[in-house]
Amino acid sequence: MAPSMNPNAPVEALKILPNKTNQNWLKDRGLRKLNLGIAFMFASSAGTGYNGSLMNGLLVLPEFAMIIGGLKSTILGLLIAATSLGAFFAFTPASYIADTLGRKWCVGVGCCLVIVSSVLQVFVQSHWAFFGCRVLAGAGVGTAQTAAPLLATEIAHPRQRQTATALYNACWCIGSIASAAVCFGTLSMTTSWSWRTACLLQACFPIAQLVGLLIVPESPRWLISKGKNDEALEILAKYHANGDKYDELVQHEFHQICNTISIEALEPRSWGSFFSSKGDIHRLVICVMVGLMQEWAGNGIISYYLAPILASVGVTRAADQAAVNVGLQVWNLFLSAGGAVASERYGRRILWLLGTMIMLFFLSLMTIVAGVFQEMHIAAAGLAVVPMIFLFFSGFNLAYSPLFIAYPAEILPFPLRAKGMAITLSTDAVACFFNQYVNPVAFTAIQWKYYLVYVGCLTWFLVTIYFLFPETKGRSLEEVSRIFDRKEIRSEDSSDTKVEE
Repeated sequence: MAPSMNPNAPVEALKILPNKTNQNWLKDRGLRKLNLGIAFMFASSAGTGYNGSLMNGLLVLPEFAMIIGGLKSTILGLLIAATSLGAFFAFTPASYIADTLGRKWCVGVGCCLVIVSSVLQVFVQSHWAFFGCRVLAGAGVGTAQTAAPLLATEIAHPRQRQTATALYNACWCIGSIASAAVCFGTLSMTTSWSWRTACLLQACFPIAQLVGLLIVPESPRWLISKGKNDEALEILAKYHANGDKYDELVQHEFHQICNTISIEALEPRSWGSFFSSKGDIHRLVICVMVGLMQEWAGNGIISYYLAPILASVGVTRAADQAAVNVGLQVWNLFLSAGGAVASERYGRRILWLLGTMIMLFFLSLMTIVAGVFQEMHIAAAGLAVVPMIFLFFSGFNLAYSPLFIAYPAEILPFPLRAKGMAITLSTDAVACFFNQYVNPVAFTAIQWKYYLVYVGCLTWFLVTIYFLFPETKGRSLEEVSRIFDRKEIRSEDSSDTKVEE
């Protein structure tokens, strides 16, 4: 039987208790400062977008040929996939840093690695040195991204948590647009600084984030897990009730976190804990699936190989391809933000289902018209692919973009949250490496028929979402855990029944 599709499942008490904050956060001093700190955490997502899109821009710059000129396609593919490789190896140690030293420390370490990598890239003279720097940048991005969304999730005000968390990954497009703009701006430079400048500017987002770490508080949940309850209460009061420790919402929130973490502490969690119960196995499956879905929904081949796809349907002018690329990134940014807001209003599950169905429909149409163009040489069919790319990404941005980070972060209990995010991000890195290394070979070999692979993937994802992805709307992080740990819910229900009797 599929999970409940009711988005109005029990409204959490945290949203209806009296609270000493203004309903409009812009008019509330504590929430303004808190949300500014959360916005700085979004810089990890923007930095990932910049880093992930940088190679697309560098490959267009003539001066970059001094690094990649004459390379075999396999080596070039390795350079493109270097950041995914670095991120993959960073996620596991990053989860330990986040759990042991704190969320802020983990973000700080990741930012420093990216900054060091950006500076080193200015001095490289060979493709292997560049490869090493890209791996280091990927490790930094992966380290920061392991903790930044967790920190944003765990410090956000209950009324804003779901929207704030969903907005995190929407900021990927900001970095992607910035990368494209920088590479376009340096195109007229006739020295190696045309590409070295773009590499150096990778440091902008992590530098901004380091500044943000000075104002953002540490996660109250992490502090309580380390026995620093008084400090956690101070933070909750300062940012969720303008300093009032006795605020009803703050007290309820504080005691709920303390109780949940004390119960979880009775059963220490390790990586093996993901196999300790049906609920944890369920969580593990979702974490892995979300990582795969983020790259294998068909977006991977379109995002990383947009130019050859456009060329295959007759859009061959570089200016036209650039215009489509920029327009697509702006489209993605606005729709991702819209999806983040919609996820709070309509719920996560319905967006997962709707977004997947939209992508499946338009990718199927793309497959048909691309096939018609290539087999029958009908120009109109080729041009029809362009709007279908935009419509396809409307489905991706509705759900996959905003929920990629938000959904796994919500369904994981505190002791497994960093580890679970590492699993999701590691799976995404492996799938992304596959996209960057295998897709060009497969697409060159069979052209439009390769889309059918992703049509099959989307069908698989739709079935998986229907049966395994529950609704989390209207619940605190602690209450979401109870969706998966059904035994606890049944025992609590039994206790309530006995009391009533």
